Amino acid sequence: MLKGTEVAMSTMRLPNISGRRAWLSLLSVSLSVLPVAPMAWAQNQTPAQQPQQTQPQQPDQAAPDSGGPGADNGAIALPKKKDQPEEAPPPAPAEPKFKNPEGAPNYSLKVDVPEVTVDVGVLLEKTHSFVPGLKPENFRLYEDGVEQKISGFKRVQAPITALILCEFASTNWFFIQDMRQAAWDFVQQLRPQDYAALMTFDMHTQVVSDFTQDKNQLLHAIWDMQIPLFNERNLFDALYEGLDRLDRIQGEKYIVLIASGRDTFSKITLDKILKKVKATQNVTIFSISTGGYLRAMTEGGPGFHQQLRDIDYAQADNQMQTFARLTGGMWFSPRFQGEIPDDFQAINTTIRSKYELVYHPSNTKQDGSYRKLRVELVDEEGHPLRMQDEKHKPLKYDIIARDGYRARQEVE
Repeated sequence: MLKGTEVAMSTMRLPNISGRRAWLSLLSVSLSVLPVAPMAWAQNQTPAQQPQQTQPQQPDQAAPDSGGPGADNGAIALPKKKDQPEEAPPPAPAEPKFKNPEGAPNYSLKVDVPEVTVDVGVLLEKTHSFVPGLKPENFRLYEDGVEQKISGFKRVQAPITALILCEFASTNWFFIQDMRQAAWDFVQQLRPQDYAALMTFDMHTQVVSDFTQDKNQLLHAIWDMQIPLFNERNLFDALYEGLDRLDRIQGEKYIVLIASGRDTFSKITLDKILKKVKATQNVTIFSISTGGYLRAMTEGGPGFHQQLRDIDYAQADNQMQTFARLTGGMWFSPRFQGEIPDDFQAINTTIRSKYELVYHPSNTKQDGSYRKLRVELVDEEGHPLRMQDEKHKPLKYDIIARDGYRARQEVE
């Protein structure tokens, strides 16, 4: 067909036109013939000349998405490729959409969870020896009658920081000798890592030796106490000042109070000093009452004056015992000087060997209230713990712990 078209174009007689008109006539004839040529070529081409496209053989059964072949004669299916690897890290969390109002600053919230630490000493009543080997399950701790969950437990044996507070007044020679002997025995039991200070009181207080690790310095200071100046015994004022001095020191502190227990001219009342003792944290008081031999010889004597004196010393003993009990310490009233070394041996054992219990109180209010504490020992079944010696005889024991503590006061 294309060849015929070309012959037709070659045999056509063109009019005898010269110049620009002849070229325009020839161009129009060519444009009218060209669109027809491809269509004619496609129609005249035989089927044999067209390329044959082979279609892939369809399997008898559809291939599974993944895994092996669906049948014995089926196609092998390859597992699909995943867009991400199996061990791809998880996507990062989206940023919070919350935004502070315009012009408002950012605020942070801080929550203080109260934590209370209670030092507990367990001593045999007869020998004053420490009872080792107890476990957290053996302790029950109560705050205001409510059992608390113990979150921390360990046995503590560490150096001590102690203030020796001695009554040095011109009362009677027996009282002064008992005081000097008790202070001397306590200093003798100090270890090189311990810190101790010596403060005396009569009508006034006096720091005889500041905190030191030198035992000889303390022993010389005790030896130099020979002649007191005043007869007044301001026990409450001296104890208040001693608690203030220890409050500036971090960690656990101790006061070894060696006095008759009588107060004659203090500005501080008994209620105020008891309030101070309760409010002071991490201070344990061990009290030694002096003049036991003289009191034993004259106690119950005739006369109204002697009866008043007996009442005064009974009240003095009660005060000394209260100071120790409120702080988890111990009180001793030796009749003879030979008892004093054993008493300080018990104090030394209690100070250096004890159990430390930590708990978060269920009452989280920071209202400055006083919380009563009580510690009990139980066996594996929850019954009161019973101890016995090698001959299966029951042993009595004492639990030495604070009577309570004062909660923090929230600042408004």
